[in-house]
Parts: sequence; structure tokens; C-alpha cells
Amino acid sequence: MKVQDLIDRLADFDPEAEVHVAYNYGDHWDTTVAPGVSDVDEVEVVDSAYHGMPKLPRDADSDGRQVVVVSAVML
Repeated sequence: MKVQDLIDRLADFDPEAEVHVAYNYGDHWDTTVAPGVSDVDEVEVVDSAYHGMPKLPRDADSDGRQVVVVSAVML
């Protein structure tokens, strides 16, 4: 999804509505959790062969790409 796609999708929603991110928690009960969004930033990601998806790099000297990340509140 591109930023413009997200803007287009959000345009029809109430601007005062809360925003949350849903994902599978990975527990025994296969629970889907939905914490609130805490931040939106442009960050660098690199591909992780182990995880099969992008991840945040640990070092500053990586050959990643810039993406927009929606971060969830993690208590």
C-alpha cells in the first residue's frame, strides 16, 4: 500500500475516530489484538530472510529503503 492509498481509504472515515492496528498476537488462543496507534514516521527497513518480512535495521550502515511506519502503542 502506498501513502496515497492509505489517505484515500481514510478519507471516508470520521476524522475523530480512534485508529488501531490489528495483528495476531501469536498466543495459544490465536488472539487478534488491536492496540492504538502511537506514531507515524518515515523509517528505514531492511528485508529479513528469517522473518520473511521487512524489519528495522540494528545498525546505521544498512542498505535499506525508506517507508512510512504506523507504530502501535505497546504497554
